[in-house]
Amino acid sequence: MAIHSIGLAPAPTFTRRDALRAAVAGGLALGGVGALPAFAAAAPLKGSLKHSVARWTFPQLSVAQLCETVKSIGFAAIDLVGPEDWPTLKAHGVNSPMCNGAELGLTKGFAGREFHDQLVERYTRHIDRVADAGYRNLICFSGNRNGMDPQVGMTNAEAGIKRILGHAEKRGVVLVMELLNSKVDHPDYLCDHSAWGVELCQRIGSEHFGLLYDIYHMQIMEGDIIATIGKHHACFKHYHTAGVPGRHEIGDDQELHYPAICRAIRDTGFDGYLAQEFMPAAPDPIGSLREAIRLCDV
Repeated sequence: MAIHSIGLAPAPTFTRRDALRAAVAGGLALGGVGALPAFAAAAPLKGSLKHSVARWTFPQLSVAQLCETVKSIGFAAIDLVGPEDWPTLKAHGVNSPMCNGAELGLTKGFAGREFHDQLVERYTRHIDRVADAGYRNLICFSGNRNGMDPQVGMTNAEAGIKRILGHAEKRGVVLVMELLNSKVDHPDYLCDHSAWGVELCQRIGSEHFGLLYDIYHMQIMEGDIIATIGKHHACFKHYHTAGVPGRHEIGDDQELHYPAICRAIRDTGFDGYLAQEFMPAAPDPIGSLREAIRLCDV
């Protein structure tokens, strides 16, 4: 994400950066870089939820090609696109509903006081960039425990975020901390349970801070997805999807029933974005994305 490093199952050393650097040739079965398959006109989506897709999950496509792809499916948003590519999104009429680029990575976050000065400098500058571009959500991370008590880490994170919160509020930017699993993909990550993140939200007490509720990660850590959404949806500013196990396509071959989950999100009155963040494993990755949007279009 900017692109920040993140472990991708099954190989724990494979990162989002690695995905974006992956060679196009021999990629995920889309043929040459310059040729996109022709698409039939997509049926209009219902519009109850706003859809997006994580840029890093389609490294074989340029940003421009991914813009064309999502619009052919019927939505117009891509998560985790760096500022250098925002002009391309704007040229295609595609939104950036979850911005990135200020973070130091996943392991060095607001729970570590030793990172605060650097993070405050980076986020203060990036909040302005996000606001000036007309965007709203900016991702952030707790970082790793590194042996600290989780409550100490929460106190540290609260203090660090409050140093930039006033500026975010002034510029209309929402800081969004991602919930990640520490069991499979991100060992030692601190914000790995919804309860920890929700308590942090309550301590900060601002509409300009919230959580990215990653359904894949939280299924691994705690399950109880629909009940958690119903209880704590006020803290959830954004959602990510992927199949469990494996982080691949959503559907009948994995344990989460996304149509029901998406109905639960819809029924909370959520007006943000649900972004597909699975790693396509099928021969037709664009077909996988199209099917995922169909399943989540409730």
